[in-house]
Amino acid sequence: MAAPLNDEALDILFRSARTYNAWQDRDVSETTLQKLYNLMKMAPTSANCQPARLVFITSPESKAELKPLLSEGNQDKSMAAPVTVIVAHDTRFYEHLPELFPHTDARSWFEGKPEKIAETAFRNGSLQGAYLIMAARSLGLDCGPMSGFDTDGVNRHYFPDGRFQANFLINIGYGDSSGLQQRHPRLPFEDACQIL
Repeated sequence: MAAPLNDEALDILFRSARTYNAWQDRDVSETTLQKLYNLMKMAPTSANCQPARLVFITSPESKAELKPLLSEGNQDKSMAAPVTVIVAHDTRFYEHLPELFPHTDARSWFEGKPEKIAETAFRNGSLQGAYLIMAARSLGLDCGPMSGFDTDGVNRHYFPDGRFQANFLINIGYGDSSGLQQRHPRLPFEDACQIL
């Protein structure tokens, strides 16, 4: 049984972590991005389906291609971030299930069932995007998750065959605290939770 994390770790992952909009001029190495993925992939998804597909946009040329697909308010901060990740999901994730969930014929649960495929891919891809944020924080990185982009345009540009579908974006790097806003309130337990 794992011991609870100490307060310092909880602060890094949750209590002191913030959504960053300004970034230090520090690169994030390819090795760090590989570590990031290798942490994220260990977290649970239903039937171990792992539908998330990630595009790490890092080069100035790649950033320039992304910029016109971002809403105006997201352009400058995304150009300044060392990495912008497109968190997408694979609409044919179930093709990997014989490898990822080999003890039963899970592929047959999805074949020919587009609504179930779409729901499962979106739900579990979203989960994996959240895991990516926690993995990044655990590696000393900061994150700025965001909507505010031309989803159809991103899909056409990065996923022209239609197999992958963009969900949301995350800027990742080393945050500049001078760009932080005051933390917004969170709902109290009694407004958000029930114990039955």
